[in-house]
Amino acid sequence: MSYEELLTEIALSDERFIVMTAENRALVRNIPAKLGNRFIDTGITEQTMIGAAAGLALRGRTPVVHALASFLTMRAFEFVRTDAGIPNLPVKLSSFIPGFLSDGNGPTHQAVEDISLMRGIPNMTVFAPADEDDLVKMLPQIWNHPNPSYVRINTRKTDYQHSPFELGKAEIIAEGEDVTILTYGLLFEQALIAVDILKNEGLSVGLINMRSLKPVDEHAILHATRNSKLTVTLEDHFLTGGLYSIVAEVLLKHGLTANVLPFALNEKWFKPSLLPNVMEHEGFTGKQIAEKILGYNTRFHQPQIAVPQFSE
Repeated sequence: MSYEELLTEIALSDERFIVMTAENRALVRNIPAKLGNRFIDTGITEQTMIGAAAGLALRGRTPVVHALASFLTMRAFEFVRTDAGIPNLPVKLSSFIPGFLSDGNGPTHQAVEDISLMRGIPNMTVFAPADEDDLVKMLPQIWNHPNPSYVRINTRKTDYQHSPFELGKAEIIAEGEDVTILTYGLLFEQALIAVDILKNEGLSVGLINMRSLKPVDEHAILHATRNSKLTVTLEDHFLTGGLYSIVAEVLLKHGLTANVLPFALNEKWFKPSLLPNVMEHEGFTGKQIAEKILGYNTRFHQPQIAVPQFSE
């Protein structure tokens, strides 16, 4: 089932659902004809769309809103925070082309600080599905939850079949004593490749799909950092405020430290290109990830913080 098919099915079965867009219909091209006046296009007005969605939510509706990730999280930030987050209204943000998925676009259209921004909003929940299968398994619970939500929409098809979703729970793919990779969204595909390479080198490798970033699965993070010699955070996001920061917060909360090797963007946007070229140029292919992990000494005795592996 596709994103559009799922949204159509849910909206047709529940009249509370309103589908909205700020003149970005890529994910919902066929929905207007089926929903009639329950489909609203506000034009290129992300702030107006969020304000209207909040008004609808106050009247018992569940608006699912669509816009480019960069504009949904930054241009409309104050409206998301004030109109949806603070009053805790069920406004559901569907973020189009987040992270590296905005591959051909320059800095103004790259959302690589979105996780940081959205998880800092009171009551906001934050999710990043690994692929389309993960997406459609996650969304029914997210959309039926009373809190506002931000979802990094990922409609890429892969062969991986994900386990059922539980709000606030990570998906444990494998456990490893040498290395555990924590990742979310698009880079799950590359993590799978890296795991295979590392296993072929004789390492015991774990992989966790951190699909729910707020609420986050603290137990999964603690288990990984306690039971693996090295924990790797992998994300198409700035280092600040993303998964690396989340892991640090969880460890500090529990009075712990760990060997953590982060893969993230270091306060720079990525070079626009076709997606495979973007990932290779920035050092995020499965092969490059595995090579950097193999180059890091995992046979240590005292916990330490690893030197971050940034894209240059």
